[in-house]
Amino acid sequence: MYDLAQLRDSLDGELVGPDSSGYEAVRRPANAAYRDARPRLVVLCRSVSDVVGAMQYAAATGLRIVPRGGGHCFAGRSSTDGIVLDMSGLDRISVSGDGIATIGAGARLGQVYAALHAYGRTIPAGCGDTVGITGLTLGGGIGLLGRKHGLTCDRLVGAQVVLPDRSVVDCDRDHEPDLFWALRGAGGGQFGVVTSLRFDTVPEPMTTRIEAHWSGIAVERLVTAWQDRAPVAPDDITVNLTLAADPGGPVQATLSGASTLAEEPTRELMREFTDQAGMASTIELRAGLPYHRLKLALADPPDQPELVVRTRSEFFSHAMADRTLASLLARLGAPRTSGRRQLAFIAMGGAYNRLAEDTTAFAHRNERFLLEHIGAPTDRWVDASWATAHTDGSGRVYPNFPDPALDDWAVAYHAGNHPRLAAVKDAYDPHRFFDFPQAI
Repeated sequence: MYDLAQLRDSLDGELVGPDSSGYEAVRRPANAAYRDARPRLVVLCRSVSDVVGAMQYAAATGLRIVPRGGGHCFAGRSSTDGIVLDMSGLDRISVSGDGIATIGAGARLGQVYAALHAYGRTIPAGCGDTVGITGLTLGGGIGLLGRKHGLTCDRLVGAQVVLPDRSVVDCDRDHEPDLFWALRGAGGGQFGVVTSLRFDTVPEPMTTRIEAHWSGIAVERLVTAWQDRAPVAPDDITVNLTLAADPGGPVQATLSGASTLAEEPTRELMREFTDQAGMASTIELRAGLPYHRLKLALADPPDQPELVVRTRSEFFSHAMADRTLASLLARLGAPRTSGRRQLAFIAMGGAYNRLAEDTTAFAHRNERFLLEHIGAPTDRWVDASWATAHTDGSGRVYPNFPDPALDDWAVAYHAGNHPRLAAVKDAYDPHRFFDFPQAI
């Protein structure tokens, strides 16, 4: 039997348990909702062989094992009372002459953007400099360059994976093609532990940052204009809309995004939007930002307090009906005594929708926007707001925003791709070494 001493002696990294110094720091995921999880072991991986050894120990002991890149999962899938594979030590990034970037599975987005900038390259990916590149990619990857260049997983050209039988495979379109297909959008932790990713990068663009704030305005007209224009704007522009309501105050609206167009064309397009929305043209533009600088500007400040929130979301393939929108906004602004509530509208369309649904595991290729409902964990508004909007929703849910409350999660996350994903699961993980609620 493979025992703990053998595991410890075999590691290039470090084995941390509840009695180890530093355990309290390394056990906690980034998502504050799961900070109480106390794993029996945390393996600070420094090599692929560390991953293999930890998986061998898990198989011998029956302990559940989960990989952790950034630790931001909404459903806490990178937390467990078993073994956490902390991948942060596998964060090497290199770029070849043909623009292919090889990125270690533990790299975070801040590292990725900075490293690729040195080569004049980037990839379409998300915000949040501590978000892990692997989890983002495996569930799709929505971001400010996505309408122009597609999902993060659309730029993936290969990956190295440790399978449940502890074999190590490199997959791409020609090698283990079914596994490679599944890794592009099914969600993390399903088929094996990814140890590195290869991306076909794009030239890093100069960008114009877009930002505006309004309070006490006709929000319904603003949302209607956003639904009409943001999903069909030129691919060079992504603008998202967030509505926030604090007790006793008016609804606050924030428009934020980026453009790879020059300042004046961007300004003209935004003026057309504000005219339709009936707003004063108070949109602030900051031009001449390399993409990695834009991402730094959008990152959360390090001293921002960590809040425990609950999120539900859904895609929409068409604009909400006037009646649905009015009801949604009335719920958002309803009087109460505590708790911030937010609606976040995220623009889709463009390159996201230029692939067929079955090209990758990410099935949501005909959507106009994504809507998040964000509130306190005990606020029943989250469910009521989601149910109100769901009347007009597509029934599709972003795999990177897992929702334990879904009734038919297989269709919501994977749509028509679920049968093929189930076959891939049977082929690569027939004994469900990797399992969790809503796992394939």
